[in-house]
Amino acid sequence: MTQSPRYLQIKQYLNDKIQSRIWPPGFRIPTELELSEQFSVSRMTANKAIRDLVKEGLLERTPRLGTFVCQKKAESPLMTIRNIATEVKDRGNDYSSKVISQSTIAANEDIALRLGVRHGTDVYFTQIVHYENSYPIQLEERWVNPDFAPDYIEQNFTEQTPNEYLVKACPLSDIEHTVEAILPARRIADLLNMPANSPCLLLNRRTWSDKNLVSTALLYHPGNKYKLSSRSRI
Repeated sequence: MTQSPRYLQIKQYLNDKIQSRIWPPGFRIPTELELSEQFSVSRMTANKAIRDLVKEGLLERTPRLGTFVCQKKAESPLMTIRNIATEVKDRGNDYSSKVISQSTIAANEDIALRLGVRHGTDVYFTQIVHYENSYPIQLEERWVNPDFAPDYIEQNFTEQTPNEYLVKACPLSDIEHTVEAILPARRIADLLNMPANSPCLLLNRRTWSDKNLVSTALLYHPGNKYKLSSRSRI
């Protein structure tokens, strides 16, 4: 019986570890050198096995850090607004968050324009990192008009998300959003635990309750761990 090429044997070995979850998402696999020694092959052979699994989306390489088992990409509907905590739990995963900032600030020219208030008006600002199984999947920067959600700044956003509170306090009537791929600033990349020069998805969203523009938000997602989807009938 003809034996399969050695790189396929290594590939099958790696795939078995991944599919059985012996190596869970985020696990750093052995290096090319370690695999070449384990299977008594050249590093080029080990490299081919790894490259195949990278192309298939099972592994991802991070410069200077190693090769890791891919996280399954989180997915959010583009045309509707869902509570991110509910999304994560519906996928059977653990949700948590960290509040980076929660304060009242004077709206600069850009935020005043986005929120429909005068330059210098006091608005509420929150910056929160949302996690799925301890991995950051979204950085939320949100500005809220105090006239329409006066209790927003007093909420405990480790117990409920801003979305959860605002849906109850200011029932949603309209949304506006745009999506773009960007290279994030260093502060954003650090909060999302992203390597340098790695792209992220930026969702720019504004929400209304009745005819009142209540909130504007910038939602950053690691491009290699997140995707946005939409479905419509024609």
